[in-house]
Amino acid sequence: MESGTHTTPKVVKTEQEWRAQLSPEEYAVLRQAATERPFTGEYNDTKTEGVYECRACGAELFRSDTKFESHCGWPSFYDPADSDAVVLREDRSLGMVRTEVLCASCHSHLGHVFEGEGYGTPTDQRYCINSIALRLVSTEK
Repeated sequence: MESGTHTTPKVVKTEQEWRAQLSPEEYAVLRQAATERPFTGEYNDTKTEGVYECRACGAELFRSDTKFESHCGWPSFYDPADSDAVVLREDRSLGMVRTEVLCASCHSHLGHVFEGEGYGTPTDQRYCINSIALRLVSTEK
């Protein structure tokens, strides 16, 4: 399901290097596809203008102007910053079929994307992303 025309620079590290760089909580989500508890992430209710980067590699993933209130417990976006910023893959864990969202640069787990839920967004998609997978770089003055 990868799309786009330009290539994203790849970040490749050993699991030992990831463990040294990331906190245990960051490692569990980003490298082992864990999920932070709903309504606990630092960006769940954030309205700051800026760019959301991958906490593992710093790649730009989402922008604040695509963030919306979904009341699901995690930051929600209706579109990635760039069509090549994320990779989507089928996830059959937990006895259901979902679409996992990964950082295209380092293939860290970010969350999942859902479609057709009826949110009033331009794409009818909800990228449900773990706060701990992101780092917000403010563009506010």
